[in-house]
Amino acid sequence: MNTAGHSEATARRGLELTPFRGLRYDPDRVGSLAAVTSPPYDVVVRPDGLHHLQSADPHNIVRLILPQATTPTARNEQAADTLRRWLSEGILTTDPEPGLYVYEQRDGDGMLQRGIIGALRVSDPSEGVVLPHEDVMPHVVADRAALMRATSANLEPLLLTYRGNGSTSSAIEVVERVADHPPLLATTTEDGFSHRLWSITDPDDLTRIQSDLSQHQALIADGHHRWATYRRLRTEHTSPSPWDYGLVLLVDTARYPLRVRAIHRLLHGLPVTDALAALDGLFRIQHLRIPLPEALDALADAACAGNAFLVAGDGAFHLIDRPDPDLLARTIPADRPAAWRTLDATVLHATLLHHVWHIPENDPSRIAYIHDTAATVEKAERDGGTAVLMHPVREEVVRDLARQGVTMPRKSTSFGPKPASGLVLRALDL
Repeated sequence: MNTAGHSEATARRGLELTPFRGLRYDPDRVGSLAAVTSPPYDVVVRPDGLHHLQSADPHNIVRLILPQATTPTARNEQAADTLRRWLSEGILTTDPEPGLYVYEQRDGDGMLQRGIIGALRVSDPSEGVVLPHEDVMPHVVADRAALMRATSANLEPLLLTYRGNGSTSSAIEVVERVADHPPLLATTTEDGFSHRLWSITDPDDLTRIQSDLSQHQALIADGHHRWATYRRLRTEHTSPSPWDYGLVLLVDTARYPLRVRAIHRLLHGLPVTDALAALDGLFRIQHLRIPLPEALDALADAACAGNAFLVAGDGAFHLIDRPDPDLLARTIPADRPAAWRTLDATVLHATLLHHVWHIPENDPSRIAYIHDTAATVEKAERDGGTAVLMHPVREEVVRDLARQGVTMPRKSTSFGPKPASGLVLRALDL
């Protein structure tokens, strides 16, 4: 891909963020704002996390983003019925005028993230405005599209990043000035993060933000499947329509750097002993009888020298590294940049999953993608499967590959903190 061409395309037409009338919980009608929020739909670990959130409050957002019924059609109809009922009962109310929203997340370790929530013009990757860095699974896109069609709503914002001018940008100036005022809402979720939300409706402030963003392109940090869903649904409606836009959170990582974490794999039906036996002679295997934090430290050290993974599920950790160069040459496509060929996720998918373990990466009965490290290990131990723990990729590697038009293997990265679902929604028919 011609990056110079991308720069020109971005200059002609960059990010187009528009105000919308946010749909928000009435705090007087729910137990607490914290009790009705949820992580993004794909972070909720089923079934434990889902059941916990459902019981936290009868109006928890998971009843919309992850409805439970016997068939997909019934699930989506249930979500649509629930949304209509909550609107009619005043559980969810619409803000009186369109705006953009400043969203802040803060934890006890000094992490502060602020960004802008709005409706972003949906574009194709060829425009070079919104850059994906991961492939998507068609069945997940189909699932999200059916839910959005049924509810006629964007139920949770995607997380996009852009590289602005940090504290000197006009968008950040507006964000930080607005954040000095009392928020529309403030809550602290059980993970220790505090969340605050403000509305921006002043025409001059909106113009400053939109003008600034129009000079930039964005990287999809979290929400590839939902962005692909936005693109699919846009093609189903005659433009102009509300479906030309999708709900996003935009964060300037020059001012507010994100954390980048790995997404781990849980391999169903593959005991650890069988997984390790298949690796004999192909990777170096070191058996570690140490706690999880120390095992992750060992993984980080090994990853500095090359591809490395932790295998778990039998009560111990097994560090596998130093893959056979001939094996990599045989199994990894040679028509991609070196930065892609040497990714841990590439080696995992092309070499380990496909060639050694014969596990299809898009078969949910054989593989699960889990963000929480301890939960991945616990599930493997409980189910008799194999956990494969990954080391995170640096953000600059992700962005550089995306600018070249090179997508990474599915679920290669986890940027965060992710926006909480349930703080502001976008109804497409309002």
